[in-house]
Amino acid sequence: MDPLREFAAERARQINSIRNDEAFNKLSHDWTIASAERRYFYNFDWMGRPIIQYPQDIVAVQEIIWRTKPDLIIETGIAHGGSLALSASMLALLDLADGKNLQTQEPLGSRRQVLGIDIDIRPHNRSALEKHPLAPWMEFLEGSSTSQNIVDQVREISKSYPKVMVLLDSMHTHDHVLAELEAYGDLVSPGNYLVVFDTFVEDLPADFYPDRPWGVGNNPRTALNQWLKSNDDFEVDLAMDAKLQISVAHAGYLLRK
Repeated sequence: MDPLREFAAERARQINSIRNDEAFNKLSHDWTIASAERRYFYNFDWMGRPIIQYPQDIVAVQEIIWRTKPDLIIETGIAHGGSLALSASMLALLDLADGKNLQTQEPLGSRRQVLGIDIDIRPHNRSALEKHPLAPWMEFLEGSSTSQNIVDQVREISKSYPKVMVLLDSMHTHDHVLAELEAYGDLVSPGNYLVVFDTFVEDLPADFYPDRPWGVGNNPRTALNQWLKSNDDFEVDLAMDAKLQISVAHAGYLLRK
């Protein structure tokens, strides 16, 4: 067997073994709760911008972008912009691999782009992102991701890009995420990913977020479960769950068939 295929086959066997390892999965679940209590995922940066994610999810997004090579990544929720910087850095590398001139100020649609949407892009975050070396790969829309005005703009922009990926990470209530899924899910290109973050809220203790409008029974996982009942052209990447173990997006990595 070809050495690369042999390694891939060995990795697949290991991931499948982990998926069925109840004791190890419980350890991962318990550690996730303990780390969330300590806001562990607030501790990291990507290219100078805070990225509020577990390192495992950062690696997963990197793997997916490199493998699927999207032209446009739509992200709801900006915060400090670390996730935008991650996506932009990967898209710039893909452009570089394609031989594009990264110094050319090209019009929208001629280079890969990450489109960030947030209801409140705070001035200090916007300023930092606009001055970032990867700013040419970033575009911003300020407003609710579920407002018709924003949805219409996103859908119009997406027409310029052959391959689209979507990352949902804004308000985590059931109704909001369901509205985002209905607004943007069909923009994901076949062979590309829809990632719904913070599905892990459903697995946390019921009183974990007493000061937030989301919690057990009302969160991205419940919205995703409902949406999937009428959207069978997406499948959950269970291997991603198994290999990451520590993730805010359990059952939230979806591949469009």
